Amino acid sequence: MSTKNLWLILAALSLTSVLVKAADAGQGAGMVTRWGEQVNADNAWQEYPRPQLRREQWHNLNGLWDLAVIDRKSAEPNNWDQKILVPFSVESPLSGISERVGDLSAIWYRRHFEYALQAGKRHLLHFEAVDYATKVWVNDAFVGAHMGGNLPFSFDVTDALKDGDNEIVVRVIDDTDAADRYQLRGKQTRNNQGIWYTPVSGIWQTVWLESTGPTYIESLRNQATDTGALTVNASIAGDKQDTLLEVTISKNGKKLATKAASGNRVELALDNPELWSPQSPELYDLKLVLKSASGDVLDSAQSYVGFRSVGRIANEQGNVQFTLNGEPIFHWGPLDQGWWPDGLLTPPSDEAIVFEMEYLKASGFNMIRKHKKVEPRRYYYHADRLGFLVWQDQVSGGADTDGGKQEWPVWHHVSQPYEDRMQGEIDAPWPAWAHNQYMRELTVMIDTLYNHPSIVVWTTFNERWGQHNSLQVGHFVESYDTTRHLNIASGGNFFPVGDIADAHHYPEPKFLMDAAEFDGYIKVIGEFGGHGWPVDGHIWAPDREKMIYGNMPASLDEYKARYENSIRGLGDYKKRGVAAGVYTQTTDVETEINGLLTYDRAVEKIPAGELRQLHEKYGLTTP
Repeated sequence: MSTKNLWLILAALSLTSVLVKAADAGQGAGMVTRWGEQVNADNAWQEYPRPQLRREQWHNLNGLWDLAVIDRKSAEPNNWDQKILVPFSVESPLSGISERVGDLSAIWYRRHFEYALQAGKRHLLHFEAVDYATKVWVNDAFVGAHMGGNLPFSFDVTDALKDGDNEIVVRVIDDTDAADRYQLRGKQTRNNQGIWYTPVSGIWQTVWLESTGPTYIESLRNQATDTGALTVNASIAGDKQDTLLEVTISKNGKKLATKAASGNRVELALDNPELWSPQSPELYDLKLVLKSASGDVLDSAQSYVGFRSVGRIANEQGNVQFTLNGEPIFHWGPLDQGWWPDGLLTPPSDEAIVFEMEYLKASGFNMIRKHKKVEPRRYYYHADRLGFLVWQDQVSGGADTDGGKQEWPVWHHVSQPYEDRMQGEIDAPWPAWAHNQYMRELTVMIDTLYNHPSIVVWTTFNERWGQHNSLQVGHFVESYDTTRHLNIASGGNFFPVGDIADAHHYPEPKFLMDAAEFDGYIKVIGEFGGHGWPVDGHIWAPDREKMIYGNMPASLDEYKARYENSIRGLGDYKKRGVAAGVYTQTTDVETEINGLLTYDRAVEKIPAGELRQLHEKYGLTTP
């Protein structure tokens, strides 16, 4: 990005100190994506944020907010001396701040907005994600608090709103990787280097208001199978007595089936549905109407479903394979961190998400492993419509040490032989309060993403990071969502629960095919590769040490040859019964330069067409 364009952004935000702050924070503020260059206070994330439950009446609150970062022991600030572009985090360049938050600081936000109250309506204030502990006031009235940095939450602010001018004040504290806090933070760390990245604090996804009737559909849990059976379970807020829920299925504007039932559950069927798959990601529209006993419409909303089933089957050699709609399918995709140089955890725009997915699709991948991050809900909508199998990781957390004792458990790599994998401290000792918070966030993640047909695997732990109470966690997920696979610990300590045995091995793929403890489980290579190549002019921090797996190749041709050798190895394991492979990774991230794309998504290190040819050559992609 040119200096001229960067200063145009800064002028639009009225923040001429951003470059100095970014340099002081040691971040790569000079790298901005081509989508980030187009971001301004009027167009930042204006899309409806909840595609699985859409209503007409909503009000986007993204844009410029007042900001003050002060000592967390202080009361509400007297001076609001900065502006921040929401929904970008304080540390991100696109926020206009690009500054680290101190260990004992509190982040305060303020926004004034005009709002027209409607008689008899409820008004809901939604935050798609705020990292980490949040308190909210509307017109000086406290409306609620939330803990957790990765998932949506909302408050009914009907009694606090006024007709006309309104004020929202938000206070956030974020301890990131403080050893005694056990925050679920994924790849965030205060000492960002290698595979660990810049922290994200405060609001980092869309803030919005929504109007509903006094009785309304609060959430949905849809289940659509490959037989055409659809079950819609609606959670209803307000007066739930004597309500009638009507569901209509349509495609391309044509109504195909309608059914109504009393209460909050409707079961209906579609004859010979077009099934959802990566090759043919067919989606059907849903219209939901909630009525009173007298027939009055209480609420209406739009949703969608993909008819598909997830299963498993043993091949002739006895190796268990994934199935989709009853047919074996090899899962092949990248490890995807979901980080951006200008927005950090926040993609710069909806278009940026689509660009990246289309590159992966053209490359012959049918799967994405979403690594230690929950994306904005629109990400999963695009995965649904473009046709990706998504392995969704739970965001990791925990403490690095516990009273001087190493908190992380010992690591029995699935790619290495052990006489007894259950020997030793293979689960970390978490306090009950921290485990309870982990379970709350895990449950909300499953609830939030349940309706997306693209999601086929839940991964609860990764490489023993914060791995604890593994059997308890695994049995919960198995019972809570019976429609998907469970990967208890990708590359971590294997426990006999769930569906998958997952090995990580760098740079070449490896799996212990003859290990008896993995019999009956789907064998996958959940991470491998990590081959790196720096592209001049597209390096986030040119003067800092670069991280790849293995030594640096001497040329681009050598880099490509290493990639092909790893793909050849995965193809051989596929023939032997391995059911999936995950290559590290989609893009470079900060000082980690092992992406297929540069961090700014400007350069394809290996063009999509070349990748597809290689993947087809070694049997990973169907021609």
